[in-house]
Amino acid sequence: MFILGRDLAGPHVTTAEVLAATSAVAVGIEVLDSRYLNYHFATADVVADNTSVSRYVLGSPVAPSGIDLRLVGVVLEKNGAIAATAAGAASLGDPAAAVAWLARTLAPEGEGLRAGEIVLSGGLTAAVPVAPGDTVTVTIDRLGTIELRCR
Repeated sequence: MFILGRDLAGPHVTTAEVLAATSAVAVGIEVLDSRYLNYHFATADVVADNTSVSRYVLGSPVAPSGIDLRLVGVVLEKNGAIAATAAGAASLGDPAAAVAWLARTLAPEGEGLRAGEIVLSGGLTAAVPVAPGDTVTVTIDRLGTIELRCR
């Protein structure tokens, strides 16, 4: 997750500009709430469902300088067992590239990303179903670890 320190707007926002505008990055867990069984839906369905977003959990912010976000390793655990692994590059080749894409996509509408906003760069692993009593832990190299206990 990116925490913006400066506004980002325009049709030509680059990955380098995203990193320059980012005050911090953090480990995050996106909590989905989809009305579609087993996440089977068409693009139009998921857009109508607000991309199944419900909430997110944000870890401790870390300065992005010196961290190649494409190469950070990600481990997702459910109840202590590894559920998935990934690298930062799983998000459009670079999580900052995904944020740049978002800023460019908003530009034709006269919109952009604003300082202080938290921007999710996209899931690095597939969604993992959880139930009450489950614990989800995410560790990202150089960024830290967060845990979510489901009630």
